[in-house]
Amino acid sequence: MATKVKSKRIDAPPALSFAEHPSRAMALGEVHARPFPEIPPSSVLLHFAFASTDGGAGSREVMARLCAARGAAQPDPAARYHAIAWGRGMLRWERHAEFSTFLWDGPAPERFMGEVEGHPFNAGFAEAGQLVSSCRVEVRPHTGENLKLIERFEKRALSVNVLEDGESLIATDFRQDASGMTIFLMLENGMKPWRIGYFAKTAIELETYRVLTLFGLPVAQKVSVGLSRFETELGRLTTEMQSEGPNKGQALLDQMMLLATELEADSAASLFRFGATRAYGDIFAERLAALGPATLPGHKNFATFLERRIAPALRTCSSVEERQANLSLKLSRAADLLRTRVEVEMANQNRDLLDGLNRRGKQQLQLQRTVEGLSVAAVSYYVVGLFYYVSQAFKANLPETLSPPVLTGLFVPVAILAVWWTVRRIRITHIDKD
Repeated sequence: MATKVKSKRIDAPPALSFAEHPSRAMALGEVHARPFPEIPPSSVLLHFAFASTDGGAGSREVMARLCAARGAAQPDPAARYHAIAWGRGMLRWERHAEFSTFLWDGPAPERFMGEVEGHPFNAGFAEAGQLVSSCRVEVRPHTGENLKLIERFEKRALSVNVLEDGESLIATDFRQDASGMTIFLMLENGMKPWRIGYFAKTAIELETYRVLTLFGLPVAQKVSVGLSRFETELGRLTTEMQSEGPNKGQALLDQMMLLATELEADSAASLFRFGATRAYGDIFAERLAALGPATLPGHKNFATFLERRIAPALRTCSSVEERQANLSLKLSRAADLLRTRVEVEMANQNRDLLDGLNRRGKQQLQLQRTVEGLSVAAVSYYVVGLFYYVSQAFKANLPETLSPPVLTGLFVPVAILAVWWTVRRIRITHIDKD
């Protein structure tokens, strides 16, 4: 008889007692932070993206008021995604780094582009910031009658992508209707709701990141005008570096430093926008690839239409950013050369100043020695005079051969030698102290 072995659930391991990294929960939950919605057939999706200058706090407050109006749980202050039931559909809120989005899905109207009822974006909806993009996706069955709906789009801009099953498709002309929304038509052929949600959300994100990517273009065009002025000014300064005479380097260096300050200020102001443009451009390319390259015969796909304008815009931003970096490098090199020139000029000036000090020092030493010799003679004269008066006082006690004049004459060299030696000792003592 076989022994029965009690099985254990592989999905319920014993609790771990290890200390977790502070970012572990965030990293594990990131892949589930923004799930794709499950969209049933014959649905319509309304999507709005608003710029967030307050870290998304304003849009979260708008979502909190909508939740309170429905008696639903409000989003957590740290939440980046929240969803509630709204009418016959779902309202979803997402918070991103630079923008926040509101997405509502519900039953599609009877006719294409007809009025949608029951959505939250009516007169009572509070704006969550400046509008970045808005789009409408209508999901309808793939029938011959519905296929004719793509004729409602402008023919010159009409773009069609056939999806992975080879029969479902999504079409748009990337133009806005009277309400300012970009319209997408998705014709599905028996797709599961989560796949419908995946492709509908991909089209929405494609439109959102398309707009965000192009936000860098006007910045690049504005910066480009300033760069032309900087390049002209740098050329003028480098020309003056060659033609100006000596002692003009400091004035040129001051002008170059001012130019470098202005350039760095412009670079710092556009740094975030160009970095965001690159990031949004990469996400845009990923969403474009997710829709696939297939299209209907006689039509162009999304990539063919969009990359004609998006790619040049990205190259323009990249080119301006490279011009900024190259100009900053050239300006730094020119400033280094000019700074070296100024330092050499200052070194030459210091050398000339030191030479002048040396000459003046030698002159002062010669003058000092002259004065010292004169002082020895003057002091000796006074000492000899004093000695003469002293000898006169002892004249009566002196022998006839040693009269005061004779003694004074003999004392003259002694006095001069004594005064010279004393002055010399005083000078040596001062030199030793120094």
